[in-house]
Amino acid sequence: MTVEVAGVRYPTPVMTASGCAAAGRELTPFLDLAAIGAVVTKSVMLDARSGRATPRMVETPSGMLNSIGLQGPGIDTFLADDLPWLVKQGAQPVVSIAGGSLGEYAELARRVGMAPGVAAVEVNISCPNVENRGLVFACDPFQAARVISATRRGIPKDIPVLAKLSPDVTDIVTVAEAVMEGGASGLSMVNTTLGLAIDPVTLRPALGGVTGGLSGPAIRPLALRCVWQVYAAMPEVPIIGIGGIRTGFDALEFLAAGASAVQVGTSTFHDPSSPARVADELRSELALRAAVSPREVVGVAHRPAGTSALRAEVSM
Repeated sequence: MTVEVAGVRYPTPVMTASGCAAAGRELTPFLDLAAIGAVVTKSVMLDARSGRATPRMVETPSGMLNSIGLQGPGIDTFLADDLPWLVKQGAQPVVSIAGGSLGEYAELARRVGMAPGVAAVEVNISCPNVENRGLVFACDPFQAARVISATRRGIPKDIPVLAKLSPDVTDIVTVAEAVMEGGASGLSMVNTTLGLAIDPVTLRPALGGVTGGLSGPAIRPLALRCVWQVYAAMPEVPIIGIGGIRTGFDALEFLAAGASAVQVGTSTFHDPSSPARVADELRSELALRAAVSPREVVGVAHRPAGTSALRAEVSM
């Protein structure tokens, strides 16, 4: 089950997704953090943030809307407490960073790049650019590339920089090409997609922040399409698939579409053990198809019909 993504080896292809379990402490009663692929931390910013107004979360059909607002203690506390704790657990820490300007991303990269134990840095570019009237970095290929370039300069070359892309764009391949040219080592895709829910009693937006990020099984076909398109255009680029994964077969779909690894997020809210469970189920799905390792499945859905030897040994 070991996989390599952008030069880093992970014990399994299944990681946690950023934002669903802070730095992983909440998951320790339910799984071994050292046994899963990696712990992707909640996006950390330079300063402490209290987040957006409540209510911040609402359930939707086959999904969830969140409007947390990147609440967190800031980089100082993260580097002093959370990262050393993760390293002590034997986990592979993938540190997610987020900023409102190029300068903030550059400073975060410099600070994280000097910290011991970091396996990779995931750059959350779905934040508004405060220097450009709130434009979301990930929605503009030029601005997205600038963020990645500023981040890459502060990170040692042996630590991969993963650009986390938004599905809320007209052409995700163009953005993917731009961030790779900007210095990204690979891609995490996709982030949540913007949504809204109406409260049935007040008939007003259910979230205090009005709109929020939609996640969960409802967005899995959307996320799969994004992975498919980028892999088809750039098959050499490492991709981590994200979006509504709750079973081993869901993870297998992402691998077949072109991802080398996956992240499990929303599923942990009702099953905190899901990153480990999904990995076990994926192992069974691979065995069912006589696949020796996850690498055999990556991109298999792009091969011409009849050319793949990977078939289930029982009737589906």
